[in-house]
Amino acid sequence: MNQIILKNVTKRFPTKSGEQIVAVNDFNLEIKEGEIFSFLGPSGCGKTTTLRMVAGFEDLSEGEIYLGDKLVSSSKKKHYIPPEERGLGMVFQAFAVWPHLNVFENVAFPLKVQKKSKAKINEEVNRALAHTNLKGLENIYPSDLSGGQQQRIALARAIVTNPKIMLLDEPLSNLDPKLREHMRFEIKELQEKFNFTIIFVTHDQSEAMAMSDRMLVMDMGNIVQIDTPANLYNNPINKFVYGFLGQSNFVDIVFEDGKIYPINSKEQELSMDWRKDFKGKYATIASRPNEVIINNGDNGFRTKIEKRIYLTSGIEYHVLFGEQKIRIHTSHEDIYEVGDNVNVEFVNPSWYDLDSDDKEEERIQRQVI
Repeated sequence: MNQIILKNVTKRFPTKSGEQIVAVNDFNLEIKEGEIFSFLGPSGCGKTTTLRMVAGFEDLSEGEIYLGDKLVSSSKKKHYIPPEERGLGMVFQAFAVWPHLNVFENVAFPLKVQKKSKAKINEEVNRALAHTNLKGLENIYPSDLSGGQQQRIALARAIVTNPKIMLLDEPLSNLDPKLREHMRFEIKELQEKFNFTIIFVTHDQSEAMAMSDRMLVMDMGNIVQIDTPANLYNNPINKFVYGFLGQSNFVDIVFEDGKIYPINSKEQELSMDWRKDFKGKYATIASRPNEVIINNGDNGFRTKIEKRIYLTSGIEYHVLFGEQKIRIHTSHEDIYEVGDNVNVEFVNPSWYDLDSDDKEEERIQRQVI
């Protein structure tokens, strides 16, 4: 069963110049019951706006939204159900806990709005506190708690009404990396216990990959690709998706006289075959830094180490392919010095049409509207 359905959903905002920008462009999306579905994309791409329309905080310019079989927003039918009547749980980036209320009062607030009995409030709040590891902190105020504990208050408040759908908008971005990773597992455990459907909005690729059953990648108000995390990572539909889902190398190449060269550099050819399905003589090859082989033997493109950076996971080297810089990740055992001559080979690179990304200016503009 589909829990969340968006049909031709569009949202336009006026800009400071008096024009309109399409923040969300003709969204069609179905999210299954019990699914964790992530919206992933750069700042200003429209993911939070979409979430706010599902929540009822933003009107639609066009289209319809259904929660289950219930129509909650329709621009054409002038139909709108307010947020408090949509049965949603919500957690935001800033936690949004009330500093003048203690933990129990914060979590109980939605039930008081619904005018539940005192006995019911005590029962449901204690249940939510138990599931979010907040038992014993009922009388503590948020200012005396850590960021992780404040985030748990927000989660407890979101689940206390037994929602079928949870909307999470960058809920972990204000936490330190170690706590953020821990909270990912806690959210997944809560989802498994309560079987609610989650829309998870983030710009953090690793977070979306770890959390999601399925996810979409957005760019400038448009859905670019929807799939499972594994399929998105291994089969990105275009260069934008490839580059957004993890660290990437892109090398522009040219095919001349039966040989392949880095663009603007014919001093040395690349040891690979031109793909027959590519028309013309230009292309871009893409690879992950850990999918590039570096050695000091005889095979590969001859270059030298420009920079070496020690990471917790290994070593990152920077080398030049003609005039283009790429990054290579190796284990700590593979040690080369800056200035060393090495050979570099791409392992099964992805191929894309060579195109200039003329959309970056618009992406920046969208972040400040």
